Amino acid sequence: MGKFVLKETATGFKFDLKAGNGEVIATSEVYSTKAACENGIESVKKNCVGEIEDQTAETVAEVKHPKFELYADKAGEFRFRLKAKNGEVIATSEGYKTKASCLNGIESVKKNAPEAETVIAE
Repeated sequence: MGKFVLKETATGFKFDLKAGNGEVIATSEVYSTKAACENGIESVKKNCVGEIEDQTAETVAEVKHPKFELYADKAGEFRFRLKAKNGEVIATSEGYKTKASCLNGIESVKKNAPEAETVIAE
């Protein structure tokens, strides 16, 4: 079972969604308040049902929000970002060497986020 780990940073609060094996599968931006960060977690739980918009495909089929955008970064790695209904980015992934690994990361978010508990980082 996955979990959201909420932690305080030098400039605010952020969260990581971790899979059952402890791997980080998605990360948030830095929020100014703990309450805003908690709202971000709830937004991921609600919006992780979105479809995948593969921006690496030859022809990109546009998908309505909420959605996962799969894209290639400047280093040629595959990444995803989860966008809420309003189009705001609410979670991002690490870089993956293969598209299949990135798709597995998206599936992991879909599987883990809805029931994940929130814990405060030590």
